[in-house]
Amino acid sequence: MSSTNTPRHRALLVITSHARLGDSGRATGYTVSEAADAWRVFAVAGWQTDITTVRGGRPPEDEFGDPSRPGHAAWAADPVVQAKLDSAPAVHDTDPAGYDVVYFVGGHGTMWDYFPGSAQLSRPAAHVYERGGVVASVCHAASALTSLQLSDGSLLIANRQIAAFTDSEERAMGLDSVVPFLLQSRLERLGAEVVTADPWEYQVVTDGRLITGQNPASAANVAEQAVATVAGRH
Repeated sequence: MSSTNTPRHRALLVITSHARLGDSGRATGYTVSEAADAWRVFAVAGWQTDITTVRGGRPPEDEFGDPSRPGHAAWAADPVVQAKLDSAPAVHDTDPAGYDVVYFVGGHGTMWDYFPGSAQLSRPAAHVYERGGVVASVCHAASALTSLQLSDGSLLIANRQIAAFTDSEERAMGLDSVVPFLLQSRLERLGAEVVTADPWEYQVVTDGRLITGQNPASAANVAEQAVATVAGRH
Protein backbone atom coordinates (compact mmCIF):
# COMPACT_ATOMS: atom_id res chain seq x y z
CA MET A 1 0.00 0.00 0.00
CA SER A 2 1.39 3.40 -0.91
CA SER A 3 1.95 6.02 1.78
CA THR A 4 -0.73 8.20 0.17
CA ASN A 5 -3.32 5.55 1.10
CA THR A 6 -2.05 5.03 4.62
CA PRO A 7 -4.02 6.87 7.31
CA ARG A 8 -1.87 9.50 8.94
CA HIS A 9 -1.65 9.37 12.71
CA ARG A 10 -2.38 12.55 14.64
CA ALA A 11 -1.23 13.94 17.97
CA LEU A 12 -2.65 16.88 19.90
CA LEU A 13 -0.35 18.89 22.15
CA VAL A 14 -2.27 20.57 24.99
CA ILE A 15 -0.46 23.60 26.43
CA THR A 16 -1.10 25.84 29.42
CA SER A 17 -2.24 29.46 29.09
CA HIS A 18 -1.29 30.50 32.63
CA ALA A 19 1.49 33.11 32.81
CA ARG A 20 1.93 34.02 36.51
CA LEU A 21 3.81 31.94 39.08
CA GLY A 22 1.35 32.42 41.91
CA ASP A 23 2.11 35.52 44.00
CA SER A 24 5.85 35.33 43.36
CA GLY A 25 5.86 38.05 40.71
CA ARG A 26 7.65 35.69 38.34
CA ALA A 27 6.59 34.48 34.92
CA THR A 28 5.56 30.96 34.05
CA GLY A 29 3.89 29.05 31.25
CA TYR A 30 4.85 25.93 29.33
CA THR A 31 8.27 24.27 29.18
CA VAL A 32 9.32 24.73 25.56
CA SER A 33 11.59 21.68 25.39
CA GLU A 34 8.77 19.38 26.49
CA ALA A 35 6.69 20.50 23.52
CA ALA A 36 9.64 20.65 21.12
CA ASP A 37 10.92 17.19 22.00
CA ALA A 38 7.51 15.63 21.48
CA TRP A 39 6.94 17.55 18.25
CA ARG A 40 10.23 16.25 16.86
CA VAL A 41 9.38 12.64 17.72
CA PHE A 42 5.96 12.84 16.11
CA ALA A 43 7.42 14.56 13.02
CA VAL A 44 10.07 11.88 12.54
CA ALA A 45 7.32 9.25 12.79
CA GLY A 46 5.39 11.03 10.01
CA TRP A 47 2.53 12.13 12.24
CA GLN A 48 0.42 15.26 11.98
CA THR A 49 0.70 17.28 15.18
CA ASP A 50 -1.62 20.07 16.26
CA ILE A 51 -1.58 22.48 19.18
CA THR A 52 -4.33 23.65 21.50
CA THR A 53 -4.04 25.92 24.53
CA VAL A 54 -6.25 26.15 27.58
CA ARG A 55 -7.69 29.57 26.71
CA GLY A 56 -6.69 29.76 23.05
CA GLY A 57 -3.94 31.79 21.41
CA ARG A 58 -0.21 31.83 21.93
CA PRO A 59 0.92 30.26 25.22
CA PRO A 60 3.42 31.90 27.59
CA GLU A 61 6.80 30.27 28.14
CA ASP A 62 8.00 29.07 31.53
CA GLU A 63 11.09 30.97 32.64
CA PHE A 64 12.55 27.72 34.00
CA GLY A 65 12.91 26.26 30.52
CA ASP A 66 16.42 25.60 29.20
CA PRO A 67 16.99 27.21 25.77
CA SER A 68 20.15 25.12 25.30
CA ARG A 69 18.21 21.86 25.22
CA PRO A 70 18.13 20.08 21.83
CA GLY A 71 15.13 21.07 19.78
CA HIS A 72 14.45 24.37 21.56
CA ALA A 73 16.02 26.54 18.84
CA ALA A 74 14.43 24.50 16.05
CA TRP A 75 11.00 24.89 17.69
CA ALA A 76 11.46 28.66 17.94
CA ALA A 77 12.61 28.91 14.31
CA ASP A 78 9.98 26.63 12.73
CA PRO A 79 7.38 28.79 10.94
CA VAL A 80 4.79 26.00 11.04
CA VAL A 81 5.16 25.66 14.80
CA GLN A 82 5.00 29.41 15.33
CA ALA A 83 1.88 29.74 13.19
CA LYS A 84 0.19 26.97 15.14
CA LEU A 85 1.12 28.63 18.44
CA ASP A 86 -0.23 32.00 17.28
CA SER A 87 -3.53 30.55 16.10
CA ALA A 88 -3.98 27.79 18.69
CA PRO A 89 -7.65 27.15 19.44
CA ALA A 90 -8.89 26.88 23.01
CA VAL A 91 -9.26 23.36 24.34
CA HIS A 92 -13.04 23.68 24.56
CA ASP A 93 -13.11 24.58 20.83
CA THR A 94 -10.95 21.61 19.79
CA ASP A 95 -12.58 18.58 18.20
CA PRO A 96 -10.78 15.50 19.57
CA ALA A 97 -12.09 13.19 16.86
CA GLY A 98 -9.33 11.59 14.80
CA TYR A 99 -6.49 12.04 17.27
CA ASP A 100 -4.46 9.02 18.32
CA VAL A 101 -2.65 10.78 21.16
CA VAL A 102 -3.40 13.65 23.51
CA TYR A 103 -0.09 14.84 24.95
CA PHE A 104 -0.24 17.27 27.88
CA VAL A 105 2.82 19.54 27.85
CA GLY A 106 4.26 20.54 31.22
CA GLY A 107 5.48 23.76 32.78
CA HIS A 108 4.53 25.34 36.09
CA GLY A 109 1.59 27.16 34.47
CA THR A 110 -0.25 23.85 34.33
CA MET A 111 -0.52 23.82 38.11
CA TRP A 112 -3.03 26.64 37.90
CA ASP A 113 -5.10 26.12 34.75
CA TYR A 114 -5.03 22.30 34.76
CA PHE A 115 -6.39 22.48 38.31
CA PRO A 116 -8.78 19.68 39.41
CA GLY A 117 -12.29 20.23 38.13
CA SER A 118 -11.20 21.46 34.70
CA ALA A 119 -13.73 19.50 32.66
CA GLN A 120 -12.77 21.32 29.46
CA LEU A 121 -9.41 19.56 29.59
CA SER A 122 -10.84 16.21 30.57
CA ARG A 123 -13.36 15.78 27.80
CA PRO A 124 -11.07 15.72 24.74
CA ALA A 125 -8.57 13.39 26.41
CA ALA A 126 -11.30 11.09 27.72
CA HIS A 127 -12.81 10.99 24.22
CA VAL A 128 -9.50 9.92 22.67
CA TYR A 129 -8.75 7.39 25.42
CA GLU A 130 -12.15 5.72 25.31
CA ARG A 131 -11.82 5.27 21.55
CA GLY A 132 -8.55 3.38 21.93
CA GLY A 133 -6.10 6.27 21.87
CA VAL A 134 -3.26 7.29 24.18
CA VAL A 135 -3.22 9.90 26.92
CA ALA A 136 0.27 11.18 27.70
CA SER A 137 1.72 13.80 30.00
CA VAL A 138 5.12 15.00 31.11
CA CYS A 139 6.29 16.70 34.28
CA HIS A 140 3.76 19.16 35.80
CA ALA A 141 1.24 18.34 33.07
CA ALA A 142 0.17 15.32 35.11
CA SER A 143 -1.93 17.93 36.92
CA ALA A 144 -4.35 17.55 34.00
CA LEU A 145 -4.86 13.94 35.05
CA THR A 146 -6.19 14.94 38.46
CA SER A 147 -9.57 15.69 36.89
CA LEU A 148 -9.58 13.37 33.88
CA GLN A 149 -12.76 11.37 34.32
CA LEU A 150 -13.96 8.65 31.99
CA SER A 151 -17.59 8.31 30.95
CA ASP A 152 -18.35 6.01 33.88
CA GLY A 153 -17.23 8.73 36.30
CA SER A 154 -13.98 7.02 37.28
CA LEU A 155 -10.64 8.82 37.29
CA LEU A 156 -8.27 7.59 34.59
CA ILE A 157 -5.37 7.52 37.05
CA ALA A 158 -7.12 5.51 39.78
CA ASN A 159 -5.07 2.41 40.59
CA ARG A 160 -2.65 3.18 37.75
CA GLN A 161 1.11 3.63 37.75
CA ILE A 162 2.26 7.03 36.55
CA ALA A 163 5.22 9.41 36.58
CA ALA A 164 5.03 13.12 37.38
CA PHE A 165 7.12 15.97 38.73
CA THR A 166 7.93 14.87 42.25
CA ASP A 167 7.48 16.66 45.54
CA SER A 168 11.25 16.45 46.13
CA GLU A 169 11.94 18.14 42.78
CA GLU A 170 9.48 20.92 43.65
CA ARG A 171 11.15 21.45 47.01
CA ALA A 172 14.58 21.48 45.35
CA MET A 173 13.38 24.35 43.16
CA GLY A 174 12.11 26.21 46.23
CA LEU A 175 8.61 26.37 44.79
CA ASP A 176 6.78 23.98 47.10
CA SER A 177 5.20 26.95 48.91
CA VAL A 178 4.40 28.77 45.66
CA VAL A 179 2.48 26.14 43.67
CA PRO A 180 -1.17 25.62 44.70
CA PHE A 181 -0.52 21.97 45.61
CA LEU A 182 2.23 19.38 45.51
CA LEU A 183 1.58 17.31 42.42
CA GLN A 184 2.92 13.93 43.51
CA SER A 185 1.01 14.08 46.78
CA ARG A 186 -2.23 15.09 45.04
CA LEU A 187 -1.95 12.28 42.51
CA GLU A 188 -1.30 9.73 45.25
CA ARG A 189 -4.32 10.92 47.23
CA LEU A 190 -6.42 10.35 44.12
CA GLY A 191 -5.34 6.72 43.91
CA ALA A 192 -2.39 6.77 41.53
CA GLU A 193 0.91 5.05 42.24
CA VAL A 194 3.59 7.61 41.38
CA VAL A 195 6.74 5.74 40.35
CA THR A 196 9.72 8.03 40.95
CA ALA A 197 13.32 8.25 39.84
CA ASP A 198 15.96 10.41 41.48
CA PRO A 199 15.40 14.15 40.98
CA TRP A 200 15.99 15.32 37.40
CA GLU A 201 16.61 11.76 36.17
CA TYR A 202 14.75 10.35 33.19
CA GLN A 203 11.62 8.39 34.12
CA VAL A 204 8.78 7.23 31.87
CA VAL A 205 5.96 4.98 33.03
CA THR A 206 3.70 3.17 30.56
CA ASP A 207 0.51 1.72 32.02
CA GLY A 208 -1.47 0.51 29.04
CA ARG A 209 -2.47 3.54 27.00
CA LEU A 210 -1.54 5.98 29.78
CA ILE A 211 2.04 7.18 29.29
CA THR A 212 3.67 9.67 31.64
CA GLY A 213 7.08 11.21 32.31
CA GLN A 214 8.61 12.70 35.44
CA ASN A 215 10.44 15.78 34.15
CA PRO A 216 11.71 17.54 30.99
CA ALA A 217 14.38 14.89 30.46
CA SER A 218 11.57 12.39 29.89
CA ALA A 219 9.59 14.27 27.23
CA ALA A 220 10.97 12.70 24.06
CA ASN A 221 10.66 9.20 25.47
CA VAL A 222 7.04 9.79 26.45
CA ALA A 223 6.31 10.67 22.82
CA GLU A 224 8.31 7.68 21.58
CA GLN A 225 6.32 5.36 23.82
CA ALA A 226 3.09 6.91 22.58
CA VAL A 227 4.09 6.32 18.95
CA ALA A 228 5.08 2.73 19.73
CA THR A 229 1.83 2.09 21.58
CA VAL A 230 -0.26 3.36 18.69
CA ALA A 231 1.82 1.34 16.21
CA GLY A 232 1.19 -1.80 18.26
CA ARG A 233 -2.54 -1.15 18.06
CA HIS A 234 -2.63 -1.36 14.26
